[in-house]
Amino acid sequence: MIEVKDLVKTYGALAAVDRVTFSVPQGAILGLLGPNGAGKTTTMRILTTSLSPSAGKAVVAGFDVVDQPEEVRKRIGYLPEIPPIYGDMTVINYLKFVSDIKEVPQDKKANRIGEVLEMLSLEDMSRRLIGHLSLGYRQRVGLAQALLHDPEVLILDEPTRGLDPKQILEIRKLIKSLSGKRTIILSTHILPEVSSTCDDVVIIDRGRVVAADTVENLSQRLSGGKTLEVEVKGPAAEVEKALEKTEGVSALKSLGNGSRGVCRFEVTTDGSNDAREALFQCIVRNKWVLYQLTPLGMSLEDVFLKLTTKETAA
Repeated sequence: MIEVKDLVKTYGALAAVDRVTFSVPQGAILGLLGPNGAGKTTTMRILTTSLSPSAGKAVVAGFDVVDQPEEVRKRIGYLPEIPPIYGDMTVINYLKFVSDIKEVPQDKKANRIGEVLEMLSLEDMSRRLIGHLSLGYRQRVGLAQALLHDPEVLILDEPTRGLDPKQILEIRKLIKSLSGKRTIILSTHILPEVSSTCDDVVIIDRGRVVAADTVENLSQRLSGGKTLEVEVKGPAAEVEKALEKTEGVSALKSLGNGSRGVCRFEVTTDGSNDAREALFQCIVRNKWVLYQLTPLGMSLEDVFLKLTTKETAA
């Protein structure tokens, strides 16, 4: 649905986007992450045809952003970081105005506006001036204009900006519900938002893609293997010695002993095979009681910092 290949955007000697490549299959949600100035917003502006690339290719819903920009615009809904709203218009009049710009059929306009108002819980605000709304409600109005023409593709830059925790959960749920029918690119600084909403993640740093995968795969790959938390009822010294010798275990760290003879360990495997079965068999063979065998991994925050934080020499 979205294909980006060797995308470049330069400003003089500065490459804001440097050979960025990624794809988003139909119906998926992609999280676009990166520190400030990484090139996320520039990439999104190219995909929405508001900015021309210096080189490379981007295709959205089967149409080239350079050669067929009008066709691309018909098929995308875009929420920039600062929503394109007018404070001196009421919500309802603004949505009528946008529906004309986006060529929503006249016989469907009223129903579609009503659907979007309901979808974003804006019915009670429809007669209010946008300038009198809270930041959270203005953000909802911005999202409403992106959805108004029922686009195939949604490109959202910080969609939960300014929302309170309850509203954030509601918008995340809404975005998740829109996938399948729509393909979505979501740029955000709120890392848990990506973990809870997105199927895949692309991390950009200094204009380049430094990672593209699922959060789980990135966590496993960057940790160098798979880490497990193991909780066993048995003699701690004997359990530790046996687990260390288990096939596939590369390191083991005691997490302390609990009550009733329960001991806990953090086990790092070599990543070549799934060591869980071997650990389970070891525990059963020794007639100990297994309380927990849980995969651990780097959090998205850990992954993000590892990929985007560069140590400088002293």
